[in-house]
Amino acid sequence: MLVVAALGGNALLTRGQPLTAQNQRANARKAAIALAEIVRGGHKLVVTHGNGPQIGLLALKGATYKPDEAYPLDVLGAESGGMIGYIIEQELENALDHKYPVATLLTQILVDAKDPAFQNPTKFIGPVYEREEAEMRAKAGGWSIAPDGDKWRRVVASPLPQEIPDMGVLRLLLEHGVIVICTGGGGIPVVRQADGSLIGIEAVIDKDAASALLAQELKADALLLLTDVAAVMQDFGTDEQREIGAIAPEDALQLDLPAGSMGPKVTAAAAFAAGGGLGGIGRLDQAADILAGRAGTRISLQHNKEVKNG
Repeated sequence: MLVVAALGGNALLTRGQPLTAQNQRANARKAAIALAEIVRGGHKLVVTHGNGPQIGLLALKGATYKPDEAYPLDVLGAESGGMIGYIIEQELENALDHKYPVATLLTQILVDAKDPAFQNPTKFIGPVYEREEAEMRAKAGGWSIAPDGDKWRRVVASPLPQEIPDMGVLRLLLEHGVIVICTGGGGIPVVRQADGSLIGIEAVIDKDAASALLAQELKADALLLLTDVAAVMQDFGTDEQREIGAIAPEDALQLDLPAGSMGPKVTAAAAFAAGGGLGGIGRLDQAADILAGRAGTRISLQHNKEVKNG
């Protein structure tokens, strides 16, 4: 099987944890151990990952320079993707005893310059703040901010991914048995100019949406969206709360889920599963069990057939 495994932010940084190189490496090591189990199970693997805290920190550092010297978000996305990819690549090589080739590819993602998301920023980046500090920073930096749990964070435009220009390179690497780490942070957002050339644009693409597009383009067998919760919850936060083990894509899209957390994951997994693959959501350390049907939430057409046949 070809498996696309998308690592949530918890793969490199747990909520409230200081954004240090040591913490990121320790968490990447845990992620690598879980991913190595998939490879040892005989599967081909492509890894994607988020970059929200990292790109936000880089943007904060850039704000200390003159406005015309600060790097745009597409460049910061490339920078954070290279940094995170390096750490995951090295830890995955170590976890696999250097028996498999692993490579990180900075991945461009084409978006529409007229996407309405540019007028409605929703993607969280950077650290969390108390509301008063967030409002102060927003005023000083011209940010948009939004609540994230009981804290506040900066939000930026998150246009929908349309196309992956680097698919040829990705396929070439996979054909040669390389484990690929790509589409970091949702990929580097680019737009096509009138002459057909590509240029970066100020945005951050949703990692789960980009991972679903990647899995579809690669014709992967499974898309695993790995996070720090065991499964998608029905009636979350109520006395009736329960884990959803298996569900059809169309039913998954009817679930009432938070837009800022599980909602995008279910939308991405359902979109992929509608094409015939397995969309799995659950804990990173249970990645192999989700793939085997022993853990997490599994979204597939097969479940729909089982329900109808039953």
